[in-house]
Amino acid sequence: MTSPTTPAPAPVWLPAWEAADGAARVRALFTATFDAEPAGTFSAPGRVNLIGEHTDYNGGLALPIAIEHRTWAAVSLREDSRVRLVSAQGQGVWECDLDEVAPGTVQGWGAYLAGVAWALRQSGRTVPGFEVAVDSCVPFGAGLSSSAALEASLAIGLDSLLGLGLGGDDEGRVVLAAACVRAENEIAGAATGGMDQAASLRARDGFALALDCLDSSVHHEPFAPEGCELLVIDTRAPHSLNDGQYASRRATCDAAAEALGVPTLRHWLDAAEGGVDGAVAAADAVLTDDVARRRVRHVLTEIDRTRRAHVAMRAGDWGAFGVLMDASHTSLRDDYEVTVPELDVAVEAARAAGALGARMTGGGFGGSSIALVPAGTSAAVADAVVAAYADHGFGAPAFLTSRAAGPAA
Repeated sequence: MTSPTTPAPAPVWLPAWEAADGAARVRALFTATFDAEPAGTFSAPGRVNLIGEHTDYNGGLALPIAIEHRTWAAVSLREDSRVRLVSAQGQGVWECDLDEVAPGTVQGWGAYLAGVAWALRQSGRTVPGFEVAVDSCVPFGAGLSSSAALEASLAIGLDSLLGLGLGGDDEGRVVLAAACVRAENEIAGAATGGMDQAASLRARDGFALALDCLDSSVHHEPFAPEGCELLVIDTRAPHSLNDGQYASRRATCDAAAEALGVPTLRHWLDAAEGGVDGAVAAADAVLTDDVARRRVRHVLTEIDRTRRAHVAMRAGDWGAFGVLMDASHTSLRDDYEVTVPELDVAVEAARAAGALGARMTGGGFGGSSIALVPAGTSAAVADAVVAAYADHGFGAPAFLTSRAAGPAA
């Protein structure tokens, strides 16, 4: 704990890069590494999920936005099946033979990119080897979909260079997003849902992506909260989705759906009498394990909260939206048990400093919180969060703000 007389450090802000700067960075890295000019440069955004957490793999609803922070990829195709990758955030060149890529065969950050090419091959496309240089201002490990941004930047690049014709409309981008999901699930070994990839590839500048994960349909809703701004708090707490905790939550939900006799928990909610309360009560009557009951309660109520948040967004009722954000975090903390103290303290401090609502975003177990704050107060709220972290003896967090940005391009 810090002394009351010791001032808290100034907040650290993480700006987004200008597009020309991001492209220049990866071109320079590509040329320095591979002694050639790339065939093209591409980028894809990270995302913030406004509400609808751990619902995607349950057939539920989510409401993400793409953020201005992006991953850039400089890409060239090869005539053989060799894959060579370099990252400004790593050391050395990561290599593999694309012909030998299969579940369980590759490790490390390159698996996310090699997995995209593997998945496109699995869908019947012809994909040769390639060389890629990547750089990113999406904070790594912050729960802002740095992995999906990495996958999507290559997916849109391969689509362009190979002339696959998928990036030109939403129907084709659904295919690219599915390839990215397979890459993450089957090659990189992270059992995530598809919300992150959908946001990175299918978002629209200035709009939130109202995503129905049951059929992958989307609606684009204007996101420009009048009188408010969105503050993102990178807790800098250790964060990983492939350490078993995320997969455990997903396995519990899958087993619960099977016990309830439905394909997904969304099916249970939609078929239940008495709305979400009736669905929760009926599930409690069938499930015998208390942990499963709490996990299911979170999913069912979170889908319902996301529906109501969508209505509040359309009505411009940001007070109601903030209340739903608060309830979402409480459910994620108590029923789904995916928060950590750093996330909880960030949320509590933001609320105390005047946020209309605050919640963790992303898979949890570290990562980021978001706060919907009155316009012009992000700096003051950030100061309050930094002070609260210092009081708890936590390492300093970092902050960013973003409007709803455009997709991979």
